[in-house]
Amino acid sequence: MSKRPIIQVLKIVLPILLGVFLIWYSLSKISISGLLEYFKNANYLYIFLGVIFGLLSHLSRAYRWLFMLEPMGYKVKMGNSIMAVFAAYLINYTIPRAGEVARATVLTNYEGVPFQKGFGTIVAERVADFIVMLLIIGVTLVLQFEFIFNFFAEKFDLNKLIVAFSILLILGLLSIIYIKKSSSKITIKIKNFANGLIEGALSVFKMKKKWAFIFHTLFIWAMYISMFYITTFAIKDLGNVSIGAVLIGFILATFSIAATNGGIGSYPEAIVIAFTLFGLPEDPSRAFGWIMWTSQTLLIFVLGGLSLLYLPFFNRNK
Repeated sequence: MSKRPIIQVLKIVLPILLGVFLIWYSLSKISISGLLEYFKNANYLYIFLGVIFGLLSHLSRAYRWLFMLEPMGYKVKMGNSIMAVFAAYLINYTIPRAGEVARATVLTNYEGVPFQKGFGTIVAERVADFIVMLLIIGVTLVLQFEFIFNFFAEKFDLNKLIVAFSILLILGLLSIIYIKKSSSKITIKIKNFANGLIEGALSVFKMKKKWAFIFHTLFIWAMYISMFYITTFAIKDLGNVSIGAVLIGFILATFSIAATNGGIGSYPEAIVIAFTLFGLPEDPSRAFGWIMWTSQTLLIFVLGGLSLLYLPFFNRNK
């Protein structure tokens, strides 16, 4: 067997195995009965509001997609865009990143949008989302600079940290110089990736409705943070969660989704890591992680499943 099929299999199998391990690990740290007790006593008004914020972010994403398709001459139905987005989220729970392929395929089948063009808009979307994520991380570093600085100062020797940071900075600059001048296959791929990010970011400003696109991009991420924050009120034992804990918890939880399919197992544990840094109790933090993940996952499973079922009927004339 060639290396490529093995790598493809590992890309599917490893996240699943990691997710199973993290589920076992998480449930070994809190009893199932104790976790169910948190579910039972949670304030479902705040959970419901969190789901609404999540729903608004997904609808905004579907609407934002139209701004990228319209300049290419495609008038896509809003219904197809919404169902393609929810179907993509659902499929990502099976095979990582397969949802993006399925999302572009929906438009190819029902709207006549060539797959390459539809997939290209999705990649450009991801560039915009990546930039906003970097902005959130930057804002978090500024707002929580003292906390982050003190945390690393307590854990590590400050002088060694400064030396290590300086070495990394120098290595980074040398790497950039090397990548610019090198013509090896790896560096060409890195340059193409970086150029793609820059080109994708700049393409936003060439859109006819660029300000609407930027507004919806910011709105999507504002809804993500809002759904995370508002759901913290559902767990009474957490008390008042600081904005620092919310931002760092949100960042770690977002990255955890890439680690396993839909963040299964990894999402609650990422939140535990973030919240315990701020002195929040471990059991309520873990329970919040599971409640947060479960509520948003149910939203995706219900609407994603309905979307897959209803798409052929919605487009029965085609």
